Amino acid sequence: MEWNLGQLAALAAVASEGTFDGAARRLHVSPSAVSQRVKALEQMVGRVLVVRTHPARMTASGEEVLRLARQVEVLTDDAGRALGQAPSAPPSVPIVVNADSLDTWALPALAPVADRVRVDIVREDQDHSARLLRDGTAMAAVTSLRTPVQGCTVTPLGRMRYRAMATPAYAERWFPDGVTVDALAVAPMVVFDRKDDLQDRYLRRRSQRAWSPPRHYVPATAAFTRAVRLSFGWGLLMELDVGVVGAADGLVELDPQRPVDVPLYWQQWKLRSPALDALASAVADGARAALRPPTRRR
Repeated sequence: MEWNLGQLAALAAVASEGTFDGAARRLHVSPSAVSQRVKALEQMVGRVLVVRTHPARMTASGEEVLRLARQVEVLTDDAGRALGQAPSAPPSVPIVVNADSLDTWALPALAPVADRVRVDIVREDQDHSARLLRDGTAMAAVTSLRTPVQGCTVTPLGRMRYRAMATPAYAERWFPDGVTVDALAVAPMVVFDRKDDLQDRYLRRRSQRAWSPPRHYVPATAAFTRAVRLSFGWGLLMELDVGVVGAADGLVELDPQRPVDVPLYWQQWKLRSPALDALASAVADGARAALRPPTRRR
């Protein structure tokens, strides 16, 4: 196939912006021009690539072509810079970062390369980033997945530690005899969202029994911490925040001997690019400074 760079750019813009109008604004052309380019690309490959919904959605074939389009964007930008024909803006690289990393160590880690690389961050749970790497939405991710997604490399970053925290009043009410299995079975807890299994992971370590305690879903990091502070329930808070939050708000640690560690990894496409290499180096440096060291495996 003879790939057309303009058509690939149109597909990537539709995927990034979610609409043909948004893609047109990004590319400084009309929406009809974007539609024509995508249609021509579909005719060349002989398959539908984009489902025209709101937002637009890539088909399985579209995801395959989108990965190519993303790689072409980065490589053409690198080539232009190497030839002294750098565009006015730094290259844009879509990456996935989980909410807790985004709210603590990730942005300071990325700051040193912000003048050389534009990051297009997608916030997603660390356990659910593989899909975004596979479908071409992102080129790299901070993830808890140790097994590489097809076409990606994996680098250990470190461990983010969480500790079970609550207010003294909550602990006195729900755990008068200590943090027992029976008390955990009925004590309300705060959960980030329905993808979040950290609290359940802690409960499984305490016992293999079936757990169904009351749950409050609070899908924002600062609000999650505030819900714990307001005695909605107990919750696992990041160790990076526990010192500040605990000292300032009088929170108590319920079970100091059983913290929950989440190993984090950097997965990125197998694509040599100065932009991706700069991001990978910055993320690794930031993680080394902020996270616990990776667990050594035999």
